[in-house]
Amino acid sequence: MADRTVRAPAPPAAPLVTSRSLDEYCELFGLTRAGIAALPGPLLDCPGGAAALVAEARPLGCRVVAADPVYARPAEEITARALAARAAMAAAMAARPDLYPARRQRRPEHYLRGWDRARLLFAADRAAHPGQYVAAALPRLPFADGTFALTLSGYLVFAYPELFGPERRLAALAELVRVTAPGGEVRIHPLNDGEGRRSTGLDAVRHALGERRISSEIRVLAPTDRGDRARRVLVLRRVGHHR
Repeated sequence: MADRTVRAPAPPAAPLVTSRSLDEYCELFGLTRAGIAALPGPLLDCPGGAAALVAEARPLGCRVVAADPVYARPAEEITARALAARAAMAAAMAARPDLYPARRQRRPEHYLRGWDRARLLFAADRAAHPGQYVAAALPRLPFADGTFALTLSGYLVFAYPELFGPERRLAALAELVRVTAPGGEVRIHPLNDGEGRRSTGLDAVRHALGERRISSEIRVLAPTDRGDRARRVLVLRRVGHHR
């Protein structure tokens, strides 16, 4: 007899806890060290993961606050998840090199050594400056309106559609704008899921943001012959405030 037991769907996978460097953030979001140093206020990295942005931006004179629910977990667990993310990235780069931008033409192990350095910087900095690492998750953040001059959100809102359906995605993007200063920007990357498929709900969410008086722009940072895989960033601002 066939087994007709109804099984509950598997829970969605938790986001990877990645370990990116300041230079990789600059590449991904179209930033420069000089631009970060010149920010008129603090920067928010959400989710921060096990990145080195907080540690590496401090010598530039920029205060970065990283927000991520993983910061509620013990340091050993965060390290274990960061190592698992490194292994997952190594496997993905070997299996699907077509998904990764041309800036990674160096050998994968050389690229991933940058993750190792960032992970170690993160661990040391979080131990020394725990107040700059806040355990929090979108779509609700424990920050006052207009706290940050610039807000970055990488590899989350569009990368995990199973976690961020249309309503939760809209709420998350609006929350990132809420905590950003009126003259500041929110930058989101990437605009596709983990398999490289561009989000099908991007136009709808941009229309909904417009109804909330949030302007949106898709900024192409690295136009190439790769078509839809050119590097794009979604830039959000409050209507009436343009830089």
